[in-house]
Amino acid sequence: MASGLAGDLTRTKSLERLNADAEGGEHKLERTLGPWSLVALGIGAVIGAGLFSLTGIAAAEHAGPAVVISFAIASIACAFAGMCYSELAGMIPVAGSAYTYAYATMGEFVAWIIGWDLVLEYAVGAATVSVSWSSYVTRFLRDTLGINLPPSLVNSPFETYTVDGVTAHGIVNLPAILIIVAVSALLMIGIRESARVNAVVVAIKLAVVAVVVGVGLFYIKAQNYVPFIPENTGTFGEYGWSGIMRGAGVVFFAYIGFDAVSTAAQEAKNPQRNMMIGILGSLAICTVIYIAFAGVLTGLVHYDAMKGDAAPVNTAIAQTPFPWLKSLVTLGVIAGFSTVILVLLLGQSRVFYSMSQDRLLPGFFSKIHPTWKTPYRSNLFFMVFTSALGGFLPISQLGHMTSIGTLLAFILVCAGVIILRRTQPDARRDYRTPLVPLVPILGIVSCLAMMVSLDGQTWLRLLAWLAVGLVIYFAWSRRNSRLGRDEAVRPS
Repeated sequence: MASGLAGDLTRTKSLERLNADAEGGEHKLERTLGPWSLVALGIGAVIGAGLFSLTGIAAAEHAGPAVVISFAIASIACAFAGMCYSELAGMIPVAGSAYTYAYATMGEFVAWIIGWDLVLEYAVGAATVSVSWSSYVTRFLRDTLGINLPPSLVNSPFETYTVDGVTAHGIVNLPAILIIVAVSALLMIGIRESARVNAVVVAIKLAVVAVVVGVGLFYIKAQNYVPFIPENTGTFGEYGWSGIMRGAGVVFFAYIGFDAVSTAAQEAKNPQRNMMIGILGSLAICTVIYIAFAGVLTGLVHYDAMKGDAAPVNTAIAQTPFPWLKSLVTLGVIAGFSTVILVLLLGQSRVFYSMSQDRLLPGFFSKIHPTWKTPYRSNLFFMVFTSALGGFLPISQLGHMTSIGTLLAFILVCAGVIILRRTQPDARRDYRTPLVPLVPILGIVSCLAMMVSLDGQTWLRLLAWLAVGLVIYFAWSRRNSRLGRDEAVRPS
């Protein structure tokens, strides 16, 4: 019995079967995404509000003007994982990202764990961002257009607001629900249409960043860069090189999202080449944007003046004679949030689709729409689930769940490269991660260090979610596994 259970938990899908499943049958997705569509998806996921918030926090509390070095270090840590993702995405051009890679390398049980983890990561991440999107849209409508939305319709039932000295509870965060519904509808209609809308919105937010950087360059004060690396206060993480490293840990989470590109591998044209371009290209472009933005921000305002500032970018913009830039920044944040939601919901639905195809979840969720060629039932299910989270629950405290889930996926992907180099040394690899096993090991160590730095409550929530997943796996998924059933009927 024990050996049978062990065999069930460690059974893997071959590369040949993974690729065959992706290219045949009624559940086939349509390959329509070119390299620049994939790059835009990566930028859409990475460039969000973190650009406008984490930059000021890391500079004021940890690194000073040397926050630009922090961004460079964080990008190197991401690059370790990005190179590993690029190799596996080219070898296994199938939807599902880290879930699929784990199934091919570490077995069904580990695949289930990471797939279940990714479902939470993407769904909670999208819901959390939708609440922030609602806040910025409400502020933009009020400050720019003079439109005041009813407070009861922009706050969840667990949140309070005060009007004329009277405190009341909200009814529903309606804008959060509306953006989830709108994005889900777009994703159901088609991946090509979704990619086009994403590209337009990405162009808008990059234009906003370019304007802020371009205008800000003319109002930089050289004395704000002195000292470039502030002297350490005697406390680890407060300036000096330890502050730069602590700042890198803070801004690392601003890079999270490029991994979602790999969930669209089954919809990419020439994935062996284009997935590498999409993953590493978007990471490189985002790094340049972050460093340029951080350099201008710390040049406009002395880092010390940004301590405790909830809106450091607005403080920096106040150094220019253009107050309209504040509205432009708000528009950039809204655009940034919109594409983050789109890519997170895209990634979530593709992971769910892959798990359903493998019958670790009901086959209902892998049904492809005959016209749209998308897993519309998965999109529809999470439209309801995610919009309910965003509209009715105070989920801001769950934001770290996205980070810990992503870091766990990074670790397994890096480990997967090492395993496949040993078990499948002759498999086709159009892109090869350099210096294996050194690069994957560095990726594992850096991501594990980030995970350890997260608070205990985040770990408890992750463990609780995984416990629910284990119950489902042993009660239903293990017995219904498509791979398990095929092995059971295979002649000995």
